Amino acid sequence: MLALQDVFSDYELLDSDDRYRLLIDLGRALEPMPDPLKTEATKVRGCSAQVWLYPVRQPDGRLHFLADSDAHITKGIVALVLLTVQDHTPDEILATDIEGALAPFDLKNQLSSNRTQGVPNMIALIRATAERYA
Repeated sequence: MLALQDVFSDYELLDSDDRYRLLIDLGRALEPMPDPLKTEATKVRGCSAQVWLYPVRQPDGRLHFLADSDAHITKGIVALVLLTVQDHTPDEILATDIEGALAPFDLKNQLSSNRTQGVPNMIALIRATAERYA
């Protein structure tokens, strides 16, 4: 799995179009989410695109998230968020400054507001999931 810092090292060298392509590639690399998991219960509210997030608790207690979106760039943003928390324990997730980890990407200024408006809701859902399992 890619490290967020490695992705940022590439991202900061790119122009806007190539940044979009990088995000799209990240989204394509996400583990496929089975269609039966894409339900109202797994839908992230407040996103302009459809986004689904489903936690899978591993035998060792770590959380592995399956996610998908019907929009390519949004799916890439989802993948970026997941790089901060994927396969961590609930306590590690709760201790992670997800917004701070994503801040160098400056998504609010790089992308239109309708592409990033659901990010806080996705982060809140990830934290709520971690709290449930902590």
